[in-house]
Amino acid sequence: MTGDASALYAGTVMHQRLRPRRHRLRYRVFSLLLDLDELDVLAARLRLFSRNRLNLFSFFDRDHGSGSSKPLRDQIEHQLASAGIEWDGGPIRLLTMPRVLGYVFNPLSVYFCYRRDGDLAAIVYEVNNTFGERHHYIMPVNSDGAGTIHQECAKRFFVSPFLDMDMSYSFRVIPPAARVGIAISGRDAQGPIITASLFARRQSLSDAGLALAFVAYPLLTLKVIAGIHWEALRIWLKGIRLRDHTPPGQPLTPGRSVDAKEPSRHVA
Repeated sequence: MTGDASALYAGTVMHQRLRPRRHRLRYRVFSLLLDLDELDVLAARLRLFSRNRLNLFSFFDRDHGSGSSKPLRDQIEHQLASAGIEWDGGPIRLLTMPRVLGYVFNPLSVYFCYRRDGDLAAIVYEVNNTFGERHHYIMPVNSDGAGTIHQECAKRFFVSPFLDMDMSYSFRVIPPAARVGIAISGRDAQGPIITASLFARRQSLSDAGLALAFVAYPLLTLKVIAGIHWEALRIWLKGIRLRDHTPPGQPLTPGRSVDAKEPSRHVA
């Protein structure tokens, strides 16, 4: 195993609230696509990347999944089985931000779960909130995953203190290749209320690429958490009221894959 399945993706994140007050932000980010079977190979090959120890960039297993010592791949396999998704043990590749100088906050990390023949079987969306809580939305992929994937699920996890829980999400995903794209729309009974997207292009994962990313996106993970609180203040100043924190229930929520032409149910 050479680590060639893993990569660096550089691009742009956009968030937009549509009502009752419009609010929009856009910023540049980079993420790593990490094949869970290549983590030790990457750590041995790269001087600027480590697994479970500090470095300029690092990946700590406890930052994902249940946060336990159980192997992350085994955790995702168990989640897929719990959701009734057929998967034959192919590669699992995680799109996420690494720790930078020991710190990370990932609002969203995405697991792409492939079959051994290369077809995409499922996508797991791992969501973190600023209360230190984590939730997983698990959705099958009904096609070969070669085009744009459409999925949807009910909201079951408290993230923004400015949004109600009675919502649903729809996802449009371009799986990682030369580029990756993830667009999420949240809606309530009145219609769409928020959208978010990530679009990025693939680069090789090398020490040179990591060094350039550190210069181009200095202290990225600190800026993400600082930006979340700054934008929350701006939204609050626009008069949008705070919602009470809803403690998490079940640790995972199943969703469904939908045909692009199929009317969305948006069941909340």
